[in-house]
Amino acid sequence: MDNIGLVLEGGGSRGVYTAGVIRYLMEQEIYLPYIIGVSAGACNGSSYVSRQLDRNRAVNIDYIDHPEYLSFRNFIKKRQLFGMDFLFDSLPNELEPFDFDAFYDAKEEFVVGVTDCLTGEPVFFKREDYQMDILTVIRASSSLPLVAPVVPYGERMLMDGGISDPIPIRQSVKDGNKKNVVVLTRNRGYSKKPQSFGWYIRKKYKEYPGLIKAIEKRHNVYNETLDYIFEEEKKGNVFVINPSEKLEVGRIERDKDKLTALYQKGLADAKKVAEPLKEFLS
Repeated sequence: MDNIGLVLEGGGSRGVYTAGVIRYLMEQEIYLPYIIGVSAGACNGSSYVSRQLDRNRAVNIDYIDHPEYLSFRNFIKKRQLFGMDFLFDSLPNELEPFDFDAFYDAKEEFVVGVTDCLTGEPVFFKREDYQMDILTVIRASSSLPLVAPVVPYGERMLMDGGISDPIPIRQSVKDGNKKNVVVLTRNRGYSKKPQSFGWYIRKKYKEYPGLIKAIEKRHNVYNETLDYIFEEEKKGNVFVINPSEKLEVGRIERDKDKLTALYQKGLADAKKVAEPLKEFLS
């Protein structure tokens, strides 16, 4: 399985679909040598690398009704809808421990995409770049505008990786992967529309012109990337796993039943394509 990448889209709560797909891959002991993800995709990918079979389900579903996870109380108190300290400190270090030893001992390359707020360009952190700081980098990649603060890291100010490169397949190709398995969190036929709250974004992030520019052109980048993915799929270079119908779950979802159903859907969809996937990987 040399030169095969696993590319994981973000999507907030829709990432529970990816968690189900990844659960199936882990059950089958399918571990690809290179994983790249943004936002929720990076969160899911980290538990895949650390070989923690149930962690994505626990983190994404079991704790969803915890008041520090996702609430307007968070937003009022800390100006963040998702409790970022809870998600990237309390959960991985105490409540649902992340296996740092297994993660850092793993042989797989794990790449996290973020957006540089000043330039608006995507930045990709590999193991050699983040070393022992994986949680900080994933936190930056998951920090959505308006609902989470900007994350300083090194010399940069960082935010959600899904803004500048929502499905980072080209980076995987650039890193030498001739074939890629891409997990999407939208059904085929989906097309992203332009952002509608431009004036407020421009006011709030006026010191980050690059970020504003990246948000304004995100729908074009997203749709063009999808076109590229499906072209590469026709050539036999890409294997796509994505929801077979429009999801009932939005970017921010607190309904445990809906989230559990979406997780099971990811698991079932991956199982359905098991044979062609194994053929693609061989």
